[in-house]
Amino acid sequence: MIGRPPVTCEGRIRRGDTVDNSGQSRSGGGGAGDRQEPGDRPKRPRESGGGILMGRPFGVPVYVAPSWFLVAALITWVFGGQLDRVLPELGRARYLVSLFFAVAFYASVLIHELAHTVAALRFKLPVRRIQLQFFGGVSEIEKETETPGREFVLAFVGPLLSLVLAGVFYLGMLVVEPGTVPGVLLAGLMVSNLLVAAFNLLPGLPLDGGRMLRAVVWKISGKPMTGTVAAAWIGRALAVAVLIGLPLLARAGGLGASGNDLGGLDSLTDALLAAILAAIIWTGAGNSLRMARLRERLPGLRARTLTRRAVPVQAATPLSEALRRAGEAGARALVVVDGLGNPTALVREAAIVGVPEHRRPWVAVSALAQDLKDGMRVSADLSGEELLDTLRATPATEYLVVEETGEVYGVLATTDVERAFVAAMARTPS
Repeated sequence: MIGRPPVTCEGRIRRGDTVDNSGQSRSGGGGAGDRQEPGDRPKRPRESGGGILMGRPFGVPVYVAPSWFLVAALITWVFGGQLDRVLPELGRARYLVSLFFAVAFYASVLIHELAHTVAALRFKLPVRRIQLQFFGGVSEIEKETETPGREFVLAFVGPLLSLVLAGVFYLGMLVVEPGTVPGVLLAGLMVSNLLVAAFNLLPGLPLDGGRMLRAVVWKISGKPMTGTVAAAWIGRALAVAVLIGLPLLARAGGLGASGNDLGGLDSLTDALLAAILAAIIWTGAGNSLRMARLRERLPGLRARTLTRRAVPVQAATPLSEALRRAGEAGARALVVVDGLGNPTALVREAAIVGVPEHRRPWVAVSALAQDLKDGMRVSADLSGEELLDTLRATPATEYLVVEETGEVYGVLATTDVERAFVAAMARTPS
């Protein structure tokens, strides 16, 4: 299954008004008296691990979520009960065989996700990570495809590879003796991969089939948002169908077991699993719709309008004098320049508020500055996802905003971008 991570802006979050390059004040999304407090401290951004790192195939980290161990234990128990009926001579060793099946099944899921990853990388789309979790896996691709054809291919390769794996396991069954441990394992893996392929081909987001449907509607209508809306609402309908239909199908024996017993799971467990699966589909469909609508609003995030006016100061300038100049100019940022007027560093806002007022005449701005690194110069013309991607590539609290000519336009604070992003999310309907 393909996932899109939320569009986020990594950095620090504080409260405060925004002053653009023209010196005009804009409310930061709180009340009329919402102002930046001198004592506010920056918060460290959270790292998104996603579980236990298992490796980096094709340079993409693969994580196993803690919930995987729960489902691995569940598969081991359920499949062990089935083995006890088919191969009673195994005794307690059946649980070792069942554990091997659980690991092999999720290896198949990983191959499914790697198919998405390879296709994404071939289309030059960055893949944030692959995560194996409670109900399968997800490949988090950070950008949308540019054409509906690529979207369709990217979604289809996963189920296609699951079907190929099912065929490989079927061929393996032909060369082993039926009723043996290898035969039962191969049969189980064949069926499980068929189920994975069939489930992912259901035409609703966030499943692969939903992305294929989105691509088709996108191609017909010419509008990706139209495809997203159609596939998301069908995904929600699928969630309701799973919630109601899966327990009824299990009770009727439609999943290959008797109406009173499905591999040792009672009706309450069937209903619980259906509810969890339906919740995952419903939430995924809603998130897909929300992110699509949010992306429509992202172009409103413009570096030029969010940039603070800045004043240039020499490295040896006392902080009190630098702040006086900034106040006279109506600026809220300080840029350290060399003797030729070339910017070399940015004075960190968090460092300024940490200096008591009585010490500011004795502290040079150079002691509070961060040297400009590669990636900390951003174009004033950046906007939307391109702006967020640029900031994510080089995490910092402030960035120097420049014109195409190289002229300094001002300083962009991560806090201002995050505030504008949160405001855009608040205006985005579910």
